Parts: sequence; C-alpha cells; structure tokens
Amino acid sequence: MSKVCQITGKKSIVGNSVSHSNRKTKRRFNVNLHAKRFFIPEENKWISLKVSAAGLRTINKIGIGEAVKRAREAGYLAK
Repeated sequence: MSKVCQITGKKSIVGNSVSHSNRKTKRRFNVNLHAKRFFIPEENKWISLKVSAAGLRTINKIGIGEAVKRAREAGYLAK
C-alpha cells in the first residue's frame, strides 16, 4: 500500500533540502500517516484505514460515517 491518506488523499511531495550555503538537494516530504481502526455504527463493522493527522481531525469534525462516504465519492477509498 502506498503512503496516501485514505480520507483526505494527501500524499508525499518532493522539495529541496537547503543547506546553510544555499545548496539544494532533492528530498521528500512524507505524510504523517497512522494505521487506525474505526467502528462504523451505520454498517455495524470495523474498518482499518491509513489516516493522516489531518484526516483524523476531519473524522473528529464530521464523523467517521460521513468521512468514509466522502472518501469513497472522491475515490480515495475503495468500496
């Protein structure tokens, strides 16, 4: 599985490390991912997701059922 949040769709991006002498080398900015299990009361089952910290805040704000519904509509989460 790739390093992509299944709720928000966030993934790693590429940028530069800049030294004191202003020399630039390529680096990756990875997503703050966590493997979490959530209980969905509407479906009466547990679901395992790889979720970023921003995805956890989204789940806390709108609820797991609505977050999963939006992620499926956006294509971040397989049915």
